[in-house]
Amino acid sequence: MKTPVLLILLSFFFVSTSPAAEAAHGLALHDTPKYPATFTHFDYANPDAPKGGTLHMAAIGSFDNLNPFILKGLAAAEASSVFETLMESSLDEAFSQYGRVAQSVTVGPDESWVAYDLRPEAKFQDDTPITPDDVIFSFETLRDKGHPFYRSYYKDVVKAEKTSAHGVKFTFKNAGNAELPLIMGQMPILAKHFWKGKDFAATTLTPLLGSGPYNIESVNAGRSITYTRIKNWWGENLPVNKGKYNFDTIIVDYYRDVTVAVEAFFAGKYDFRQENIAKNWATAYTTPAVKNGQIIRQEIKIELPSGMQGFVFNTRRSLFKDPKVRQALGLAFDFEWGNRTLAYGAYKRTKSYFANSELASSGLPSPEELKILEPYRGKIPDEVFTTTYEPPRTDGSGNLRDHLHKATALLAEAGWTIKNGQLVNAKGTPFHFEIVDSSPMFERWVQPFLRNLERLGIKAKYRTVDSAQYQNMIDDFDFDMTIHVFGQSLSPGNEQRDYWTSAKADQKGSRNLIGLHDPVVDELVEKLIHAKDRKELMTLCHALDRVLLWGHYVIPHWNSGVFRIAYWNKFGQPAITPKYGLDPNSLWWFDQEKASKLTGPQKR
Repeated sequence: MKTPVLLILLSFFFVSTSPAAEAAHGLALHDTPKYPATFTHFDYANPDAPKGGTLHMAAIGSFDNLNPFILKGLAAAEASSVFETLMESSLDEAFSQYGRVAQSVTVGPDESWVAYDLRPEAKFQDDTPITPDDVIFSFETLRDKGHPFYRSYYKDVVKAEKTSAHGVKFTFKNAGNAELPLIMGQMPILAKHFWKGKDFAATTLTPLLGSGPYNIESVNAGRSITYTRIKNWWGENLPVNKGKYNFDTIIVDYYRDVTVAVEAFFAGKYDFRQENIAKNWATAYTTPAVKNGQIIRQEIKIELPSGMQGFVFNTRRSLFKDPKVRQALGLAFDFEWGNRTLAYGAYKRTKSYFANSELASSGLPSPEELKILEPYRGKIPDEVFTTTYEPPRTDGSGNLRDHLHKATALLAEAGWTIKNGQLVNAKGTPFHFEIVDSSPMFERWVQPFLRNLERLGIKAKYRTVDSAQYQNMIDDFDFDMTIHVFGQSLSPGNEQRDYWTSAKADQKGSRNLIGLHDPVVDELVEKLIHAKDRKELMTLCHALDRVLLWGHYVIPHWNSGVFRIAYWNKFGQPAITPKYGLDPNSLWWFDQEKASKLTGPQKR
């Protein structure tokens, strides 16, 4: 969520091991915040950036909802920009926060509670003040009626109470969860008076009352949405907001698919594009506007974990319960051939659920990891202890004969044999399944995979559905296999419950798409959440990573290690690019001089 941050009045730092409960201007997980109480702006923001102009953006699919905090419907892009949060995360630290609606924060010495002192000037867009009652209402509403994700996030919060005219306190079930105070700081603030008599869990296309830098000016259902910057916004001059939210207007237009969206970009219909398709990046950006510098292409190195993208098995399906079956299907995916012929060599194979970061496991377990993993010997795959995880690798020629022989042997061990050209089990039931997705953009990669599966006697098909139907299928776990990204942060914590734990496997709308029911994973997640310091967090991430990888729950895809962006040359950018994020709509600004030099479709 994009939220402005608040200057805190007191100049104390919070360190998670501090014996005293002191009010602080910011929090850092397992460390000290980078920015002091006297900071005037984030290093990666330009405090002198001019305000004005319009940013045209694009989204794929459709939307039918302006409430981004519920399970139902498809929320409009940038809908969260209407709302404020208690604290703001910086984009150049692993996980630090500074006050926003809250002007100071106090954490109990044992991390069993967190308290916020609200900024008196903080107000909603109808000029009513934000009060502790609004904060408590937000917590209870999100927990009870919001997306199931919030129930997972706030699971260990047992009490919310008003402590003064501007004070609110959250008490936790257990001590020692260092991440939970920061999680509460991310909470969006809802207006209690606005929601009186309204159904929070219902979809709506009526603009909602927030307290953020933008409000919704107009909605063309499913096609476009326009946001306008609030003049004299109460949070505009806070240090965490200086140099941010510079565009007067942000317009998001929706396109049917990526191909149409790319064509619209070159036609000047919108201004900024993040390119996720390697073929497009290699071949499509050859228009005159690119050659003459009117469109700028950039590659920005990513210092964030890329997470795990891949073909995700739904292990709720009996077909995929046996790990030998899952491993066998992984042998039929030829990444090297696809990377060479489809992606122009742009990608590297993903080998970790925390890829592209120090949290990723590598080699064999360290002595520290073994201390964690040894009690589970016999309950987790033996390979966790004996073998470095590597996805199946080919020579890129397209010849998969050896891999398919191994896959056939694994399938036979799992009770599947080929009869009359098709793979069947002991009952004669054929091995058929479906890969479902909301966009055809992966079809070039999927079709060769399906052909390789056919050589194993497996009949699989690829089906794309509209975004609303797809979301319903995913929320209801009504799929065999899908393509998904399990995103990760630099400081994994409570969200891991939603990804992997047994309690979430049957909760509709959770992110446990795999359907994991594993007591070992449950225990590792809890230990990770309660890690005492960064070193222990890293060790536990490595251990959890190994268990997940050797479970063969996903056929890993790839990652590039960079953001690929293209934009029409009419923007100013800060001198420093933040290490851990890309946020043009908040940090860039409209440059009138550059815009005046544009010709053709962007001469607006």
